[in-house]
Amino acid sequence: MPYVEASTVIKGTPQAVYALAKDMESYPQFMEDLVSLKVLEREGNQTVTAWAGRLQGKVLKWTERDTFYDDVPRINYRQLSGDLKKFEGDWRFESAGEGCKVTLTVDFELGIPMFAAMFNPLAKIVVKKNCESMLQGLKRRIEGGV
Repeated sequence: MPYVEASTVIKGTPQAVYALAKDMESYPQFMEDLVSLKVLEREGNQTVTAWAGRLQGKVLKWTERDTFYDDVPRINYRQLSGDLKKFEGDWRFESAGEGCKVTLTVDFELGIPMFAAMFNPLAKIVVKKNCESMLQGLKRRIEGGV
C-alpha cells in the first residue's frame, strides 16, 4: 500500500491555516485539481464529504469521513466509498518559525493486486504531485489572499 507525505511552510499561524483547511467547501475555489466537494453531513467534530478530483486527466470520486481536532490542530480523513480500495490520511499543522508547517499524508490502495508492483510507483508519484498542488493552493490562498 503506497504512502505519500508532502509538506510546505505557509506564512500564518497553525490555527489560521487550519481554519482555512477546515473550510473544505472553499477548496474548489483555489485547488486546481478539485472538480467538486460537498459536505453531506456535519455532526460534532466530523463531516462526511463527497469529492471529485482530477488525477492524471481522470476524475476520481469518493466519499470520506473527516474528523477535526481543533485543539491539536489536525484533520484525519478516511474514505467511506469510492474509486480506490483504500484512501486515508491526515493534515497536520505545526509552528515553524514565523509560519506554519502543513503536512498532508495519504495512505492508499488502488485495489488491483496483480498490477500493484507496476502501478503503485507511478501512482505514488502522481498522488504526491496532487498533494503538493493542494498544499500550494492553500499557501496561495493564505499568503496571496486569493
